[in-house]
Amino acid sequence: MNQTAASDPDNGDDFTDPRVARRSKLQKLTDMGIDPFGGRFDDRTWIGDCHAMSDQVKFRTAEGETIDLPDFNDDSVDYRQWKTDHGPGEEIGPKVRVAGRIQFARPTGKLIFLNIKDWTGSLQIFIGKKQVGDDFELAKLFDLGDLVGAEGRLGRTNTGELTVFAEKLFFHTKMLEVPPEKHAGLTDPDLKQRMRYADMAFNDGVMETFMARTKIIQSIRRTLDDQQFCEVEGPTLHAVAGGAAARPFTTHHNALDMPLYMRIALELHLKRLMVGGMERVYELGRVYRNEGISPRHNPEFTMLEAYQAYGDYGTMMDLTERLIVDAIDAIGGGYVRPFGDVDIDFTPPFQRATYAELFAKATNVDPADESAVIELAKKLGLETEGKHPDVVRNEIFEEKVEDTLQGPIFVIDYPASICPLTKRKADQPEIAERFELFINGMELANAYTELNDPDLQQALFETQLQGQDDEDSMAKMDHDFIRALRYAMPPAGGLGVGIDRLVMLLTNKRSIRDVILFPVLRPEKDS
Repeated sequence: MNQTAASDPDNGDDFTDPRVARRSKLQKLTDMGIDPFGGRFDDRTWIGDCHAMSDQVKFRTAEGETIDLPDFNDDSVDYRQWKTDHGPGEEIGPKVRVAGRIQFARPTGKLIFLNIKDWTGSLQIFIGKKQVGDDFELAKLFDLGDLVGAEGRLGRTNTGELTVFAEKLFFHTKMLEVPPEKHAGLTDPDLKQRMRYADMAFNDGVMETFMARTKIIQSIRRTLDDQQFCEVEGPTLHAVAGGAAARPFTTHHNALDMPLYMRIALELHLKRLMVGGMERVYELGRVYRNEGISPRHNPEFTMLEAYQAYGDYGTMMDLTERLIVDAIDAIGGGYVRPFGDVDIDFTPPFQRATYAELFAKATNVDPADESAVIELAKKLGLETEGKHPDVVRNEIFEEKVEDTLQGPIFVIDYPASICPLTKRKADQPEIAERFELFINGMELANAYTELNDPDLQQALFETQLQGQDDEDSMAKMDHDFIRALRYAMPPAGGLGVGIDRLVMLLTNKRSIRDVILFPVLRPEKDS
């Protein structure tokens, strides 16, 4: 069943162009009275369910005894010989109706073997001219990539492969483009992301990655729902770009004649809801940051933010660990998981260490020794003039510490001055009750014991640390948020998790673009 066909002597069409050949078959289908773009197909069995039903395939002897088939996971099984050994009889199995995309086709005279794939798996179809009758002419119009259906008995070929032995065929949709070559495939990263539909349809493992993403998100919702969190939907257009240190995308509302910002975080509106009485609240949604693109960054990405009244950052550490463990349970594969050339052990409990002790361990410098910190920064080529000491410390931490954190590890107790939305430790006001979860050098989650003092919050919003870029600062005054805090927000723990990075780590994908269905790309060049 080739993608190309020879020229048709009857009409002179050049069928060496595979698109012409496909359109010719499209017309032939129409001439046969068959809609080449299909319709309703009831009582369909998903291919994954067919595999689950494989134990219903049996062998019935001439004496009427029903026998289980051998274990086909055993490579030494010779099914043809097994049947010979059991004497005359017949294989029996359930009747199924399946549909999917043709991945492979092998015609052999009056027989055609197809492999079709739906979103649950792939399965072989046996098409015999004797068994399907006039439908065999329909099978001759099948091309790789077409969506087709078959009805017949589920059974095993002599080689033991699970197969639908077709008795009736159906045509669902003719593919008019040419599929990628089987071995070369769709390999260019830009094309894979731009043409995600083709990537999913023809590249192994892509569908499984995005199905795993769905299961991870479903698991996160279940875990939060089970703990009585309420899911909400906040606004994506904000008057103030607050809640994070990031450069926003800007737009303009014509009717109100005012600038607006695509949200860079979910935080400030969720806290308003806590003031209103929603004691456990979360949102899973898109946020937008007008910053660089890298294997770990996409301008739009999915964030979870959750807030729990009367909790703290310790509460959020427990919750974060639970969310990740439950997500792993949902997709399977165990707690020790490959990521690139390393294995990451997600077995709980996760390690916890302070910012200060990790800084000292990685640099051999006491972070409280300001002169030693400045000297180290200069050795690393970092600018120190006119910068707040905590800004310098954090630049060193990012440079020397973060990449060493294989984790999972909760880095706790950050310098307070770089955490303006975080409550301070009662006995150490220079320390903020904040953690970041790092895995393989990548920040995955960020959480605080939330600051709910409106006067201190206002003062911090007005403070721009020396040496900090505007886009890295959270000194963005939101007067309504301060007013909301004056109505009394309960003490709380708050959490943010980057969902795309979590999916990367759990599905062994090194680029964030491989776990986002349609990442931001440059415009396609005209050919």
